[in-house]
Amino acid sequence: MKKIIRIITNPHSSDTLYHIVLLGFRILLSLEMIYAHGLKKLGIGVVEVEQVPNPLHFPEAINNFLAVSANIFFPILVILGFFTRLSVLPILSVTLTGYFVLHFYDAALVKDTPFMYSLSYLVILFLGAGRYSLDHYLFKRFSR
Repeated sequence: MKKIIRIITNPHSSDTLYHIVLLGFRILLSLEMIYAHGLKKLGIGVVEVEQVPNPLHFPEAINNFLAVSANIFFPILVILGFFTRLSVLPILSVTLTGYFVLHFYDAALVKDTPFMYSLSYLVILFLGAGRYSLDHYLFKRFSR
């Protein structure tokens, strides 16, 4: 019991724990993005395909491509930890547009979703993918 209390109250986590938590955070966040936002844009699990908002007035094909790739393709790359920081940028472009353009004047309960996704992916942008990622193995191999 003392060991558990010491682990919980220790402000300095182990290096291994840090990377395991970062891996879990990347995977769970991106799976939720795919499940809650990506699949319905393809019509999977819903009666009708979700209409993608176009607040920046891009051509519809480009807007749909950006939304689908930011909600499905790039989260898969984040899960794998493959070019993670670059993969986060298109996701952030969609979530921050949702927050600052599409939902800026909406109630807090509406705009909290793009805010929390943006904040979470910003954490990944700044921290990187961690040790348990393809980035780590690729860049470790090339830096020798």
